[in-house]
Amino acid sequence: MAQGKTSKTMVWILMALLILGLGGFGVTNLSGTIHSVGSVGEKDISVNDYSRALQEELRALEAQTGQSLPFAQAQAFGIDRLVLARLTTTRSMDAENARLGISIGDENLRQELMAIPSFQGLDGSFDRDAYSFAIEQAGMSEADFEDTVREDTARSLLQGAVISGLQMPAAYADTVITYVGEERDFTWAPLTAENLIRPVTAPSEEDIAAFYEDNQARFMLPASRQITYVWLSPDMILDQVEIDETALEQLYKDRDAEFNRAERRLVERLAFADEAAAQKALDDIAAGTTTFEALVEARGLALSDVDLGDVTEAELGAAGPAVFLTPAGAVAGPAETSLGPAIFRVNGILPAQNTSFEEARDLLREELAADRARRLIDTQIGDIDDLLAGGATLEEVADETDMTLGTLEWHPTATHPLAGYEGFRAVAAAVTEEDFPQVDVLDDGGIFALRLEGETEARPAPLEDVREEAIAAITAERATEALEKMVESLRPRLNDGTSFTSFGFTANEETGIDRGAFIPSTPRALLTTVFEMTPGELRTVPSAEGLILVRLNAISAPDTEDPEVARLKEGITAQLSSSIAQDVFQAYAEALQAMYPAEINQQALNAVHAQFQ
Repeated sequence: MAQGKTSKTMVWILMALLILGLGGFGVTNLSGTIHSVGSVGEKDISVNDYSRALQEELRALEAQTGQSLPFAQAQAFGIDRLVLARLTTTRSMDAENARLGISIGDENLRQELMAIPSFQGLDGSFDRDAYSFAIEQAGMSEADFEDTVREDTARSLLQGAVISGLQMPAAYADTVITYVGEERDFTWAPLTAENLIRPVTAPSEEDIAAFYEDNQARFMLPASRQITYVWLSPDMILDQVEIDETALEQLYKDRDAEFNRAERRLVERLAFADEAAAQKALDDIAAGTTTFEALVEARGLALSDVDLGDVTEAELGAAGPAVFLTPAGAVAGPAETSLGPAIFRVNGILPAQNTSFEEARDLLREELAADRARRLIDTQIGDIDDLLAGGATLEEVADETDMTLGTLEWHPTATHPLAGYEGFRAVAAAVTEEDFPQVDVLDDGGIFALRLEGETEARPAPLEDVREEAIAAITAERATEALEKMVESLRPRLNDGTSFTSFGFTANEETGIDRGAFIPSTPRALLTTVFEMTPGELRTVPSAEGLILVRLNAISAPDTEDPEVARLKEGITAQLSSSIAQDVFQAYAEALQAMYPAEINQQALNAVHAQFQ
């Protein structure tokens, strides 16, 4: 008996300790004594509202990404701060509404509730039971929900009052439309050294040296890395691979479908309830009273719904012979199918393809040899790794294996064959002089190892290497200067409207050119210049070959009566008006937050976050 009393006493002691231990649990638990995560003015941000908003944001993000998002990662993205900022803005508006006395009456609230589809029955009328059930499922009381609706509606009224009437002036849209839609008519002529009466003088050695010194930035070599490498690709050992005829014949048989394809048709099929209906449809098409497209549309279908793709005669079954006797663009049938009698439209003919073994032998030999060469290289990787690990140099590896030794000046724009491999570029960019060479595999099955010998900073190329380039640049500059002088001498007559062709220039007429146009063989600066000019004005634009002489003939304003222009103007006005409204409301919201500073309960926030871990 004493033992029973002792056991009961211990149970009560444990219960008391448990109660004491849980005494502070309600401080942070969602169902505890703290009900808000903060306040704005006299408006609380409830724990439930914050938790619900955070859950909705996480679900939306998971739906967008298609994968579950750990809460820690969501916090790293700032999702919790985004939700809290949104609720803070909302409650600052509620605080302002309370100050202004903005709310809705019971009748307006009733109308709002009755308009919510979730609370309506099958006949569309308000269902009191559905209303109570939905509120209960949401974990709210009816009073809390109705207060929420009142606040939401009041916020909408406040927001509408702030941004209503904000409209972008029509002049702005007109200016944008004018800028985008204006067109130019102009004449242009390319001028080169061939248009000069006298050729330009060749540069002297002093001229070349001076130009090189003054323009070294034009002749810079990129920073580079001196690399020694060993490389082995499948192509390098193809001659070591023996391919017997039996293997080639077997590969040809395995890929028979690739080399030998039956004739195919691109076909659409439309099935009918009976053969009479199918025949009538075919007769109507033949008589020209309807079309295949119209028949498909009348059935509530799209052409994609009746498209069979490319099919063989055998795949069409009983309809095959008729369809394959029908020319492209014609309709065949009726023919019996698994869907009933049908007509078929032939949209294209894909002829049969037959490649004999003899015709395919070289291709098959090349592919099979390359595959075996890759496998042969794979068997050597271990031995080469062992050599390098044992201290062998790249030179010694090249002597003892099939690998080829070489050097290159590597930089991101290098044209060496090895530089075309992404794997090589990654290693070449990261290797240091302290790194030991190791075998890496390339995309084509080849292998390489490399050693960094040194690095060279960007520097000017030696004059002897760029001499011809310097001479060409000097000659081009002198030709351009001479062409400018020639145009200046002709300018009085050109300004009077004399045709370009009168001076032996090749004139090109352009009409209706907008800012987004592209004129082949001209620099982009030509159109930029044209849209800066006034009618009748004459200018020159530098080009790769010399100059472009251009005269603006006319400016055409956009046609405001064009429906497309009107739609564009309407869209611009709506978009910019919306943008202004957003900016104004953002400024207003920031002002409200300054008026009603938020006080955040970090302990309550931590409790909510703990529920999401």
